[in-house]
Amino acid sequence: MDLSKLEFTALVALKGEVENEIKRREVEEKSKAKKQIIELARAYGLSVEDVLSKSVAVRKPVEAKYRHPDSAELTWTGRGRKPAWVQAWIDSGKSLDALTI
Repeated sequence: MDLSKLEFTALVALKGEVENEIKRREVEEKSKAKKQIIELARAYGLSVEDVLSKSVAVRKPVEAKYRHPDSAELTWTGRGRKPAWVQAWIDSGKSLDALTI
């Protein structure tokens, strides 16, 4: 199809028809894909819920490695940024090892 020979109004009309056809086919293709996915899942003995569920690994909390000498509720695992109280301890010239639990 040589689009350069079409008038502007014909091009606009054609654009609308193309957009409508794209939308119709998108719905059709998605429906086909869903059917194929369901058939494949059933072939392997899976339900749709099995396929769609996310198996999230539960992370075990890391135990504290350091404790504030005067305030036992202040702890730090040793991971990530140092808390202000740890940094103040180190800045005062004291050893991090002294805070080890």
